[in-house]
Order: sequence, then C-alpha cells, then structure tokens
Amino acid sequence: QVQLVESGGGLVQPGGSLRLSCAASGSIFSFYAMGWYRQTPGKQRELVATIGSGGGSINYADSVKGRFTVSRDFDKNTMYLQMNSLRPEDTARYYCNVLPPGSWGQGTQVTVSS
Repeated sequence: QVQLVESGGGLVQPGGSLRLSCAASGSIFSFYAMGWYRQTPGKQRELVATIGSGGGSINYADSVKGRFTVSRDFDKNTMYLQMNSLRPEDTARYYCNVLPPGSWGQGTQVTVSS
C-alpha cells in the first residue's frame, strides 16, 4: 500500500505560482498511475491532472490545461503539480492519490487571493 503526503500549498496572489508535492512511501510507487484532485467546501472532488505509472499518459482538466504541469520523480518517490497563472477559482484543498483512488490524505490548501 502507498501512503501519500501532500505539501506546498499556501496563499498566493492571482497570476502567481505554486508547486505542490506528493511524497509517497512504499516501494511500489512506480506501479501506479496517479492524480491530483481538488475540492472546495460543498462541492465534489475534482480530478485536475493524471500521470501514468511510467510518467507518460498525462491528462488535465480543461480548467487547468496550459497552466498546470504534473510530473513525477521516481528517485524521490514524489509527484509534483506546478501551478502557474493561478486564479481565484483555483482556490481549493488539493489532494494526490493513486488511480483509482484509495484512502485520502490531509491534502494541502491553496488560496488564490489579492
């Protein structure tokens, strides 16, 4: 089983950037396709980006395409989400998970506000 810990969130102004990290424990990190999700209070969790087990097969939600970049470092057992040109509507709690998702971690809060 892979355990995941998200970090890197914070408060940023519109147009700014953040890089989220998802550190995975367990020796089978490379076996799983993975994804970044986000959720705001009262709304369903949204799948934002996915990346295949080998680092390919990358897909993005239309709302973040061209602004967010997902990647993974197999040496560090870590997945990243580089978020540029952030907008207030990107404000949410961001989670990482394997695909299909297992248990959820604490996530990391991203707030985009002036």
